[in-house]
Amino acid sequence: MEIIIKDIEHIREAAREFIGQMSTGNVFAFYGKMGAGKTTFIKALCEELGVEDVITSPTFAIVNEYGSNRSPLPAYPAPLRICHFDFYRIKKLEEVYDMGYEDYFYSGALCFIEWPELVEELLPEDATKVYIEEAEDGSRRIFTEA
Repeated sequence: MEIIIKDIEHIREAAREFIGQMSTGNVFAFYGKMGAGKTTFIKALCEELGVEDVITSPTFAIVNEYGSNRSPLPAYPAPLRICHFDFYRIKKLEEVYDMGYEDYFYSGALCFIEWPELVEELLPEDATKVYIEEAEDGSRRIFTEA
C-alpha cells in the first residue's frame, strides 16, 4: 500500500483510502520521524472510523481508547473499539508490561501505535508496519511493507 497526502486538506481522503486497504490484522504500528504526521493521520483514521469523541495524542496517558457505533470495515463490525498508543515516553519495557499491553493487542480492538520501535519485541507477528515520510514539499508518503 502507498498513499500520498499532498497537504492537510487531503488527509481525510487519505484516511478513507487507508481504511479501504486495511488488512485483517488489528495492530497497526506507525513509524516516522517527529513531526511526520503520525498523530494527525491516526486522528483522521479515527474520525473516518466514526469516533465522535475528541481525539488527542496519548503522549502522557500512553493509550487513549475510543469507540464507534458505526464501522466501514466488514472485518471490524460495530461497535468498534480503537486504542491509540504513543510509546514516545516509555523508558523501560516493564512500563508496557505493567499497563497490560496484551489486553489491548490481543483483544481484537484496532490498535494504532506511535513510536512502536520502542516496544518492537512486544508487537504481534501480524502487526502491520506503516511508515510515514515527509517530502521536502510538505507532502507525506504513507506506505506499508510488502
